[in-house]
Amino acid sequence: MKFLIIRFSSIGDIVLASPVLRCVKKQLPNATIHFLTKQSFKMVTQHNPYIDKFYYLEDNLNELIELFKKEEYDYVIDLHNNFRSNKIKRALKKETFTINKLSVQKFLLTKLKIDVMPNRHITQRSIDTVAPLGIRDDGYGLDYFIPTIDEVSQDHLPTSHVLGFIVVVIGASYYTKKLPVYKLKELCSKIDHPIILVGGPEDAFDGYDIASIDPIKIYNSCGKFNLNESADLVRQAKFVISHDTGMLYIACAFNKPTMVIWGGTSPSLDVEPYYGSRFLQHQTKALSTSICLNLSCQPCSNYGTTTCPRGHFNCMNKIDVNEVVKLVKLHLSA
Repeated sequence: MKFLIIRFSSIGDIVLASPVLRCVKKQLPNATIHFLTKQSFKMVTQHNPYIDKFYYLEDNLNELIELFKKEEYDYVIDLHNNFRSNKIKRALKKETFTINKLSVQKFLLTKLKIDVMPNRHITQRSIDTVAPLGIRDDGYGLDYFIPTIDEVSQDHLPTSHVLGFIVVVIGASYYTKKLPVYKLKELCSKIDHPIILVGGPEDAFDGYDIASIDPIKIYNSCGKFNLNESADLVRQAKFVISHDTGMLYIACAFNKPTMVIWGGTSPSLDVEPYYGSRFLQHQTKALSTSICLNLSCQPCSNYGTTTCPRGHFNCMNKIDVNEVVKLVKLHLSA
């Protein structure tokens, strides 16, 4: 059987959907998987051994459709469900399995604060999408694959961090997902443990500002490593503190204990950290802690926004850093 699986973005969403690729490949004899995502997310998937052929979207949707027609797919699995993916499905006229994005439920939650979400994680709902094919969750959680060339050796780390470190992911795709820099500085100053700041080039200046409070304890890696190298820093970390962003779910793929600081989004959107049931059954304590004030205005959007809709940004500004540090210490001492 030959499948086209579509998931355009984002880093976190692609990682959260990764069990579908593995389960289809391993549970259906002779399954061939072609995967379509955006060109900008090539690095997220290009080393996935469950994908037989890759396609990347830029401004070439019509060209891709013509290529897909020649592939003669048996099925299309649409894990994105938007205008572009629907155009592809209409053109191919193949049997399709499409995820329910719960757009109405999310609108009710974020705009009217009416919670009718199914309380079923997005990863489980992604697997549910292919259940008619006989696919079942194998319990192995999320996948992320780092090529050997992108593994970060200890030679590239400060001597002060060689014996172990915490990762603090300072970036996120939207303003309302991120702790303000003054809060991140307070948090890092009060954590008594080597810290590596992880983020993209766009986070480098904030990383420099945060690390300047203690350049020995805090190493700013933002902009110094590519995505896979940053993922490898996460893989090597003792503990990961993150906003609701892609690196959080990459940390889950490596079964790392996490602390999530929620702002404009919240766990009520069914996007909390996700670990495989086979791993969880051997754990004696919770792997993830959520810092969420559960204000009446949370969550304010599905993905975050560029400004606080109410102007106060209380979901982040009112977080008690001392309480966060206590929880970090509790984890490290366990």
